[in-house]
Amino acid sequence: MFENLTDRLSQTLRNVTGKAKLTEDNIKDTLREVRMALLEADVALPVVKDFVGKVKDRAVGTEVSKSLTPGQAFVKIVRAELEELMGAANEDLSLNAAPPAVVLMAGLQGAGKTTTLETLAGDLGVTFFPSDASQKPVDIANAAIREAKLKFIDVVILDTAGRLAIDAEMMAEIQALHAAVKPVETLFVVDAMTGQDAANTAKAFSDALPLTGVVLTKVDGDARGGAALSVRHITGKPIKFIGMGEKSDALEPFHPDRIASRILGMGDVLSLIEQAEQTLDREKAEKLTKKLKKGKGFDLEDFRDQLQQMKNMGGLGGLMDKLPSIGGVNLSQMGNAHGAAEKQFKQMEAIINSMTPAERRDPDIISGSRKRRIALGSGTQVQDIGG
Repeated sequence: MFENLTDRLSQTLRNVTGKAKLTEDNIKDTLREVRMALLEADVALPVVKDFVGKVKDRAVGTEVSKSLTPGQAFVKIVRAELEELMGAANEDLSLNAAPPAVVLMAGLQGAGKTTTLETLAGDLGVTFFPSDASQKPVDIANAAIREAKLKFIDVVILDTAGRLAIDAEMMAEIQALHAAVKPVETLFVVDAMTGQDAANTAKAFSDALPLTGVVLTKVDGDARGGAALSVRHITGKPIKFIGMGEKSDALEPFHPDRIASRILGMGDVLSLIEQAEQTLDREKAEKLTKKLKKGKGFDLEDFRDQLQQMKNMGGLGGLMDKLPSIGGVNLSQMGNAHGAAEKQFKQMEAIINSMTPAERRDPDIISGSRKRRIALGSGTQVQDIGG
């Protein structure tokens, strides 16, 4: 997400030059470039106008400290306004209610509501209450809540039916459902890849329902990021979660300050550390450390484990996306290099999986006949096995 915007802004904001104070004159061209960068990122026009106006008002007359260049001082202001635009801080779900606390999810068809629920239910081993088209939405919801009470379930997440477009029938149905179940949280789920259309959809749902927050899905598939920058401004409600895929660990809390840093090419090392803590196998890491300390070699079994750990963290692209730019080069922009490396890593893993445990521990025993067997099992060529 934000790859195009990050690249454009990183280049633009370095061009601010001047003396001890930011003036309308020395930020004029840069503001115009910022405006164009946001529009190209598919940020809604009213949002762009408001954002650029606030940056200008805040920047003009700002004294530049001795420790900063004018460009750095301007970046600091843009970063603060980006944070404000997306919400000052991440807000947790408010589940302080007599159980079961009801969370209502609303959005268009294909936004990712049902996928998110079914995936979470399966992965986390929680109850999934099915329904069919013949039942009325209010009846389904009430039945689910009754079952939750019987099973002493604390939280019920209600997935509402989506439509391909906003219509009066849809809104009336979801308003009736909201009135019947009285949810403690009403989350608007929106597909990040819909760009500016996300803002229009957000406005319609915000007018129809007392939204408490937003879930932005399919964030991993959008290089522009306009929806994330528009939806908070349009609804006035915080983005609470972002979906980076369909697995349970791909649903992340939304941190405006970290996202603002990523947009400006500063990376998001804190999220990277948190992701590592959640996904890396600590036992395997400690075992490998002890092994290396004893002077035992790093074999192909260990290498395969490292490849799998990296895959669990979103692959090479996922890691690079959270790292700061180096020398003005945004690492997440190196798409072709990432793709080639990911393909090579996948091939390596297939080759190692086709080896016997003895071959992984001691590759020196791999003869010509063994190479042919490994190549056949991994769908590769003999020359790919190495020597």
